[in-house]
Amino acid sequence: MTTTTFEAPEAPAKPTSAAALPPMNRCIDMPRFELGERLTPEQIEFLDTFGFIRFKSFLPRAEVAKLVEEVEAIDARLVAEGRTVINGVPLILGKRKDGRGFVQRMCFSSTFGERLHAFLQDPRFKAILEIAGPGYRIGERERDGLVINHYRREEGSSYKRLGWHTDSLRDLFYFEMPRRYLNVGFYLDDSPIEKGGVRLIPFSHQQGLWPMLTRKAHFMDTDADPAEYALVAEAGDLTIHDGRIWHRVAEASATGDASQRRVMYVPLMEGPEKLKDENSPTPVYFRLRRFARF
Repeated sequence: MTTTTFEAPEAPAKPTSAAALPPMNRCIDMPRFELGERLTPEQIEFLDTFGFIRFKSFLPRAEVAKLVEEVEAIDARLVAEGRTVINGVPLILGKRKDGRGFVQRMCFSSTFGERLHAFLQDPRFKAILEIAGPGYRIGERERDGLVINHYRREEGSSYKRLGWHTDSLRDLFYFEMPRRYLNVGFYLDDSPIEKGGVRLIPFSHQQGLWPMLTRKAHFMDTDADPAEYALVAEAGDLTIHDGRIWHRVAEASATGDASQRRVMYVPLMEGPEKLKDENSPTPVYFRLRRFARF
């Protein structure tokens, strides 16, 4: 595995060695950032320049294990109840090799578990809300709430990878202009390169609306890009990426349990509060899921 180190430049510029390295083997080796009560100027500069950042050991592994225990209990409950939709948002369901069902994209998760709800009350999230912009909040019952993605590569899995996309483009389906917002991920499992994982194109968050719409076929294009980098993480790490950046989720080279990769995404919202309930309609973009698997 080849590791390429980003060094924050005074002005954004693509790493000169990127094109010479094979796609999917170029990992991001960034400083060991840790999140405190506020982001430091260095951390803010890194995020603004490259469009992403990783914070090591946001929670210790013992605390992660408690969250995993609750996530698995909620998963079992939803499967037992035969739930396919929560607050208008469809669940993505898969089956293990032995035929047991499981949830591969779980939405509004914190409304089903006390530990997950308490996780969103961590005071360090105030530091992220502060840099997100004025008026931002954690929206447990807005959009998709706290989302947990569960990727596995095995027969029966419905969620093995995710094509190229920008998160900000989703605003168009809510009749809003795409804007900057921060996508905050928390890792429940170790995510080495063998598990696939997030691939990002650094600096692409600086693009205008036209390249955001046309650079790639959203969700349909799953091919590696010569400019992409792999974001690897460990259980307990927290990542942030700018919603305007091009990114995808690569399929694992490992299979079965060795491919399992679970990440929670914290919902940051601004503007008027738009709470969802069981009577909420299904957003149009989810009706395209059978074509693009998102």
